[in-house]
Amino acid sequence: MNFLKVAVDLGAWRPAFYARGIAVCLALLAPVAAQADDPYPNKPVRVVVAFGPGGPSDLIGRLIGQKLTERLGKQFYIENHAGAGGNIGTGIAARAEPDGYTILIASSHFTINPSLYGKVPYDPIKDFTPVTLIANSPNVLVVNPSLPVKSAKELVDLVRASPGMYSYAMPGAGTPAHLSGEMFRLGLNLDMVAVPFGGGGPMIQSVVAGHTPIAFSSMPPAAPQIQSGKLRGLAVTSLHRVSAVPDVPTMVQAGYPDQLGSTPQAFLVPAGTPKAIVDLLYNETKAIAAMPDVKTKLAAIGFEPIANTPDEFAAEIKAELPKWKKLIEDANISVQ
Repeated sequence: MNFLKVAVDLGAWRPAFYARGIAVCLALLAPVAAQADDPYPNKPVRVVVAFGPGGPSDLIGRLIGQKLTERLGKQFYIENHAGAGGNIGTGIAARAEPDGYTILIASSHFTINPSLYGKVPYDPIKDFTPVTLIANSPNVLVVNPSLPVKSAKELVDLVRASPGMYSYAMPGAGTPAHLSGEMFRLGLNLDMVAVPFGGGGPMIQSVVAGHTPIAFSSMPPAAPQIQSGKLRGLAVTSLHRVSAVPDVPTMVQAGYPDQLGSTPQAFLVPAGTPKAIVDLLYNETKAIAAMPDVKTKLAAIGFEPIANTPDEFAAEIKAELPKWKKLIEDANISVQ
């Protein structure tokens, strides 16, 4: 056997072998490289709603999601994961890949639940990156028109004149409206008791009927009743008046500047999501929130557009967490 000839043949064959190997590797890497070059998003994006269909989070998630779909060319679709006061859906979003293809639309539960429940499946600071507070809706203090008061101060005077005689309705333990009611009660040292109902609808019906003539409510169920005259709005728990009920003063205007609370709707993404994606989602959502048709649809359900920056929203989250923690502890509120 001519070993010299074999060695020469192998030497001649080796470069061709390497060339083929490199070609195969490049072919395998080509789809990955192409995908990396594609601008975000290059596939559908999941928007997790931690509540059932039909509520404010769901409605606003679908409204903004549809606009994002139109603007960015890929579907932003809703997944409802209701349960445990929003904890289930929020926990699902917290465990998602930080690649921009899962967005959480969060409400007030995001900063309230860590103090309200013994344990929640997420850390509001460590597990998420804030994108923007899309819109906000204050709570509103309402009374049945038969009650002889026309302002928040007159109501305070009435309750103080008859300790233990009055109670207020709220849509459920630990809800933003309940917390506004307890903030009002504790902050002004009022002797009144909260009466819980199974949601905003039954609560409003009771107030309209005069059975429980005082209530703290979210804006969507209360605004139509205020507009029709079936309820009297005394004050909204925000810095500015609300377009849905422009004649109702703010708590600040009523003389109670510490009585602020609201129901936000916001976008967050899992921690570690690339900053370029966070910035894109913020800029697109800000542009969408400024659209006249979006403003009209938000106003129809009692919300005002905000669209603050990621840094501004992060600062709000850090301020809200201790605020609600103190109130929940002072009022001895718990939910199992």
